[in-house]
Formats: sequence, structure tokens, C-alpha cells
Amino acid sequence: MTCTYGGTTRNGTYITKRDGMAVIKLGSGYNIGIDADCCTFVAHAATTTPRSVPFSQDPSLPELSIISTGGTIASRIDYRTGAVTSQFDADDILIAIPALAGIARYRTKQLYTILSENITPAIWQELARAVYDEIKRGVTGIIVTHGTDTMAYSAAALSFMIDTPVPIVFVGSQRSADRPSSDNAMNAVCAASAARSDLGEVAVVMHATTSDDRCAIHRGTRVRKMHTSRRDAFQSIGIDPVGYVDYTSRTVSLGVHAIRRGTHEPAIHEALEERCGLVQFYPGMPPEILAHYEGYKGLVLSGTGLGHVSTALIPQIRALIDSGTLVVMTSQCMHGRVCDRVYDTGRDLLAAGVIEGSDMLPEAALVKMMWVLGNEHTPEKAAMLMRTDLKGESLRRSAHGL
Repeated sequence: MTCTYGGTTRNGTYITKRDGMAVIKLGSGYNIGIDADCCTFVAHAATTTPRSVPFSQDPSLPELSIISTGGTIASRIDYRTGAVTSQFDADDILIAIPALAGIARYRTKQLYTILSENITPAIWQELARAVYDEIKRGVTGIIVTHGTDTMAYSAAALSFMIDTPVPIVFVGSQRSADRPSSDNAMNAVCAASAARSDLGEVAVVMHATTSDDRCAIHRGTRVRKMHTSRRDAFQSIGIDPVGYVDYTSRTVSLGVHAIRRGTHEPAIHEALEERCGLVQFYPGMPPEILAHYEGYKGLVLSGTGLGHVSTALIPQIRALIDSGTLVVMTSQCMHGRVCDRVYDTGRDLLAAGVIEGSDMLPEAALVKMMWVLGNEHTPEKAAMLMRTDLKGESLRRSAHGL
């Protein structure tokens, strides 16, 4: 269609009508709202983009596996709704980002085509099995394409479920491929570079800055999405990134605390206990909310400061613990660690049987709890494991600076 506005004629694609205005996607990838009377509509039948020629593989390069679950990195505009929808499969990603061809050759597997809010623990288990199969096949590394909103949960889940001798790299994009500022190509190229590096753990690879200069490699149990839309939204919490990938040179620089390739023998422990919950405390929170978790095997509390909730909640917490629920306290603060020995409320929580969660991120603590309770059925041993650093989720000391 063509639109004339302010004396300028532009071509674009009609997406939808909103608030009395036609929403038009311009060739630049950006959307504008314009009076529909200013537009001339031309009907066309094509609603999907056909595939181009097959992706060419260089047999001399190391082999990587791409396992796709969907997300923005594997998405395009759905012109029925004007929304971004996850439609690409793993082969589409290779075709759309030809720079990948110079880094490795690839096996591809389409596990799901969903947005990450629809990921479940059962999908984590299926993903873990798919990744483990690729490790056993002998690939150099594995790339998991994933939506960014819950990518930190999934990366933490695979960190606990798989002992890996090779890199397992989660990657996504904050902005879809139709936008000029999309980060999908750079993130994918950096992820492939990291996947053939000397890394030997589960990591998230995303933009390190708002520029197209380098990506950060974040440990899977210490990463969080810190912004809704910035390209450098992902940050390592409490530690530095375990490495960086220079986009121009494809050079991977690993830090001293990064786990190296071949450190672990491959193993999978996929059992998860799904009857676990995560609750954030807020002032005035009624104790009845916690009563809804009766019968749960585990509960992570995201408390204030050093790990506190109101005194009014302690009897209900004690009742949960007495009935067999494992309760772990984490903090809503981004930095520092839980210490329930400073104030009366904290000491009362400890007396009730609450386990201090050290400096674990609440979401990592939840995933760890699911894994621990799925693999250890002795309460005392499960509690001990929650206090033990297993996959870098709990640091021995907290940094002074932010």
C-alpha cells in the first residue's frame, strides 16, 4: 500500500487499525499511525515469506547443534494481528543469518515454536533430554534459541539438570528481525562463537552494551533480564560475566572463573518436583496467601532486605514447614545475601525452620528447589543441598560494589 502524509508518499504494509488510525509498517521496519483516508490499499495474497536457497554448510568446520524453542529471535510479524509471533524454525534462523556459515556447521532441531512465557518444567525436561542427546552425539557445542522473558529460568534449570563437557549457550533477541535495531543476528553470531569456544557450562549470550560491539557470556544461574526492551538487558548478578565475545573478530575471551570445556563428564538428572512455588513478600501481605501453598513440597520466599517478612506471616510459615514443606528465604535486593541472624524477625524465621538462601536469585532458588526435591527425597539432605553451591548459584562472598 502507499500512504501520502505531509506531502511525502511512502510504501508500507497495513497491519491493523487502532484508535481510528491505520497502523502501517514502513520498509524501514518501524510502524506509524496514519489516517486511513490518506492511504491507497493494494491487496496481495502473500502472507508468509518463502524460504530462500538451502543453507550451505562447510564440512571442514566444527559441528554445533541449534535447538529452537521459539521466542523473538525466531519470530516475524503476523500481519493478521500486527503482533510479533514465533514462527521461524531452526533452519529459518540459519537462512536469515548467513554469517553463521563461517563459524560452524550445524545440526538443527525444532523442539517448540512458542513464546517463553509458555515454557513449563515439563518443557525444561524435554529440552534437557534433547541437549543431552546432542552432547552424546559428539557436537562441539549447543545453541538453544529461547524467548528472553524466562530465559534465565531455563538456563538455570539446565545448569542443574545437565553436567556438560561442552558449551550450552542460550540466546535470544530483544527486538524482532523486522526492526532495524534488531539484535538477533549479532546475538546469534556471538552465541555460535561461544558455543565453539573453550567454555564448559550453561550460559546466556546477549548484547553487553547498546552498541553492536560485543556480547557478554553470563553464567546460567547468575543472570537476570534487567530491562524490558534494551538490547543489553541481561546482566550477571553478583559476579562479572564469565566472558565476552567480540562481534567483529568473533574472538571469545573467558574469565578466570569460567568453567572450561571438558571439566565435567556428561550426565543428566532430569527429575523435577513441580509442586514448588515462589512468593514475593509485600507490606500488609495477608497470611492467608501462604495457606494456598499447603501441600506444596517447597516454597521460595523473596523477602525484604536481609531476608524478612512480617511477623504476622511466621505462624503460617511454621505450619507449612511442620507439614513437610521446604521453605527457603531469598532477598528482593539485587546484591548482597540473606542473613536472618541480625533482627528479631529473622531469628524467629530461623526458629520456625526457614533455610537461608544465601545470595541466590529468587528464580534460581526456585529452579534449584524443583531439581533438589525431584532428586533427593530425604528432607535433611534436601535442606543441605539447598545450602550448598552446586552450579555457581550461591557465591562464597558478596561484592562490596554494585
